[in-house]
Amino acid sequence: MKKQMTTRMLAAAQVLLGLAVAGCNTSDSEPPETVPEIMPGILQGYLQEGELPNSLTLLPPPPAEGSAALARDVERSQDTFAHHDTERWGRAIVDADLEFPAAAEPIADLLGFSVTEADTPYLYQLLRRSLTDAGLSTYAAKNHYARPRPYMVNNERTCTPEDEEAGRHDGSYPSGHTAIGWAWALIMVEIVPERTDAILEWGREFGRSRMVCNVHWQSDVDEGRFMGAATVARLHADAGFLSDLERAKAEVRRTQSVSFNQ
Repeated sequence: MKKQMTTRMLAAAQVLLGLAVAGCNTSDSEPPETVPEIMPGILQGYLQEGELPNSLTLLPPPPAEGSAALARDVERSQDTFAHHDTERWGRAIVDADLEFPAAAEPIADLLGFSVTEADTPYLYQLLRRSLTDAGLSTYAAKNHYARPRPYMVNNERTCTPEDEEAGRHDGSYPSGHTAIGWAWALIMVEIVPERTDAILEWGREFGRSRMVCNVHWQSDVDEGRFMGAATVARLHADAGFLSDLERAKAEVRRTQSVSFNQ
């Protein structure tokens, strides 16, 4: 009798476990919510305008004429000229492209699995929406200071000549690309913590690419990383971001499990 009861209890437990797993799979397989674009190819972020960290309030002014900080900026920008047409120059060109799906390709190489709208839809949307938040967080200071970019001062070429005219009307301080890359790195560390060092090194070099490309000064990059970190900190108080983050973690675990078992 006891053996029969134990067998029945185990069978019932297996059924309940199966239902629970099925329920989780059904929930996790739901596609992300549809989010409107704020401009072609750019999704609406998680944060409203008034919720974004204010770069004009948070950051000091860019280095002043005659300051040691400006001398450092000029010196570091000259150091990058040695990278013209090298492999590092090629990486700077890749890092400059924030359009999806192209922007996800180096991230897939970094993480070791496909990062696409079909395979990892929550991670894919998390990257696209946080791009908007991190990028927009830099614009209060960008618009206020309207700092000229390095190529406007040193007259050297950039790795993205097609973007130079637009860059002349878009302030250099702080770097929006750097804010985005560092925000992505911090978010990806939460999702794939076993790759922490590689991800953070990637994020640091993503910002450095802006100097290699001759489109940002060192201080632009330094404060861009600050704004990226500030944005991620604020995103952790947003329910929509936290929900998508947990879904992204779950889908990545499933992706890694499938890769491991194949």
